[in-house]
Amino acid sequence: MDINQKIPIEVKNIINALQKEGYSAYAVGGAVRDIIMGYEPKDWDIATLAKPDEIIKIFPDNVYENQFGTVGIKTRSEDKRVAVVEVTTFREDGLYSDYRRPDEVKFADNIQSDLSRRDFTVNAMAVSIDGEIIDLFGGQEDIKNKIIKTVGKPEARFREDALRLMRAVRFAAELRFDIEPETFRAIIASADLLSKIATERIKDEFTKIIASQDSGPAWGIVQMEKMGLLKHVMPELLEGIGVTQNKHHIYTVWEHNLRALDYAAKDGASLEVRLAALLHDVGKPKSKSGEGADSTFHAHEIIGARMTKKIMERLKFSRETIDKVVHLVRHHLFYYNVGEVTEAGVRRFINRVGEENIDDLLKIREADRIGSGVPKAVPYKTRHLRFMIDKVRRDPISPKMLEINGTKLMEHLRIASGPRVGMILGIILEEVLDDPKKNEESILLQRAQELNNLDENKLKEMAMQAKTIKQEFEEEAEKKIKQKHKV
Repeated sequence: MDINQKIPIEVKNIINALQKEGYSAYAVGGAVRDIIMGYEPKDWDIATLAKPDEIIKIFPDNVYENQFGTVGIKTRSEDKRVAVVEVTTFREDGLYSDYRRPDEVKFADNIQSDLSRRDFTVNAMAVSIDGEIIDLFGGQEDIKNKIIKTVGKPEARFREDALRLMRAVRFAAELRFDIEPETFRAIIASADLLSKIATERIKDEFTKIIASQDSGPAWGIVQMEKMGLLKHVMPELLEGIGVTQNKHHIYTVWEHNLRALDYAAKDGASLEVRLAALLHDVGKPKSKSGEGADSTFHAHEIIGARMTKKIMERLKFSRETIDKVVHLVRHHLFYYNVGEVTEAGVRRFINRVGEENIDDLLKIREADRIGSGVPKAVPYKTRHLRFMIDKVRRDPISPKMLEINGTKLMEHLRIASGPRVGMILGIILEEVLDDPKKNEESILLQRAQELNNLDENKLKEMAMQAKTIKQEFEEEAEKKIKQKHKV
């Protein structure tokens, strides 16, 4: 393989410019690892003898907002991977008193010193502009053997930056490598150091594990449990270990959640769906009643949604991600049986969970089934439900799809904004969910007039009835599934 040809012209131009001024420079880190493995690097980093002020002088179009000697060089390339190339002065690290960052940054005078401070052998390689690989710690051999191993003594590397405990798992999950035994043992011995690390940094590494390919996410969670890391990240998952289920499951809650995640990941699902698959039954240990084939898990989806919210808030996920995952966990338990659920029931289901969440909920259902040990992810019932959803999708299923809105209603009834308007619209929507043919402006305005003629108490009573209409498709249908599955 001619590595020289794999280096983008933008990176070569920067290295050439540095060398022209008398400073040695190399491409380093993950990009070198990726091109050796035959992957396309996501970004490129350069290490150089030049100090930050000297780099800035050579490349005036830059970004420099850190104390670690890293300057972002703007190349103006249309390729986002090299639009900004980070150039860092050779470094050697001093003491780490907080297990997070060096007490001071010391600049080094050669690439060998710079590579010796890096975390893992597969990331501690450099390549010159002519394609020569500098590999002091056997990174190429470890790539060949699919091994994640620290540079030097693993305990020392983890004391320097305890986030490397998570990064070891993340790289192994992403690259589908094993973790070298000495490094593995050192992670176990150093696991409690993870408590020293900022939550945001832990969340970022955990997210990358969950977002990895194929079986990487579930494998990564298992390794985190074995190493003692999971208790510092998502201890609630550990509650499912050894918790047996009822006759509808052949795996423990812990195994079931992992298998659901594995299915979602292999299917290429989004991060939100993967997290929801992992957490959809996190409430089962707390809701379990009884033992054996007839044990029950009443309201585990409600308990699980509350737990999921606390977990994700603690890990500082974005509000948008939290809301999405909590919603999927809360509503993952739904019932559909051909011939039992009406079109009105399907419309109410879509109204309740949101049309934008339908496909994700069905994906969670598939993951749930596979995680339970059944052979088919998409049985006839699910295919028929998709058909029914497509059939009613054009029907009015939300207030914004009604042929009248609050403004038009107030104009027609000559009333001011207030609770009365909301009550009338709520009643009308429920009636349209039952019969979409009523969604005509003239019919709705006439009905609005009839409702407005009612006294306050009667209108409130009807509005309350509309609010409390069972939203789990159909009340009797939900009762059946809860009785059948002991949930």
